[in-house]
Amino acid sequence: MGSCAYDEMYLPLAQRVMGDMYDYAVNTLGMDLCSFHEMFIISGMSRQFEIGNPTYVAGKNGCEVAREVIHTCSDRRIDAEDVMYIDKSREYWIGWALAYYQWSCGRSFRSIEEKVPIKQIYGMYDTLHEADISLFVEILEEKCMKSLEESRLKRLRRYAGLSQKALAEKADVPLRQIQLFEQGQRDISKAQAITVLKISKALGCNVEELIGSGNDR
Repeated sequence: MGSCAYDEMYLPLAQRVMGDMYDYAVNTLGMDLCSFHEMFIISGMSRQFEIGNPTYVAGKNGCEVAREVIHTCSDRRIDAEDVMYIDKSREYWIGWALAYYQWSCGRSFRSIEEKVPIKQIYGMYDTLHEADISLFVEILEEKCMKSLEESRLKRLRRYAGLSQKALAEKADVPLRQIQLFEQGQRDISKAQAITVLKISKALGCNVEELIGSGNDR
């Protein structure tokens, strides 16, 4: 993973603010989680958390940030009072955990969403909300890397104008193997060297383009 996004002293504050933000938007204002998350990203507010802007991670509470996100995206003003529950909800955990992961990896929230949609993170709550945050980071990073492998091979194959079947025939490798690589169920960087070489030649690219440098964002 990359270097941390901002000074660790702001991290607990950022986690709390984002946790309260999602909790307030969904459980007080009745918004759809995925819709609000998209607003958070397109409003530009996500960028303020990516850089650890003290005005937002330390100077505002989650309810204030949620209202600003909604107003920026829809020009709708929210009159509901600030509500921050002692008992933390699933939505609070999502914001809290997501803030930690973004800080630890340095990826943008948009990049994370493209690789692991928030609805998938929603489904991780039951098994992970009582676990150490490091386990969430490990699992999410694994999911992100699988997505990178899938998108890289698929992108190169489509650029070459080949179907999965055509690539398999041209490279002389099993179709199922191509499918597993693209689905992220098998790591192409750990495949036999001859297999990787044959696929790269069939795609008209070098091996490094196919397996990546490990620093993709």
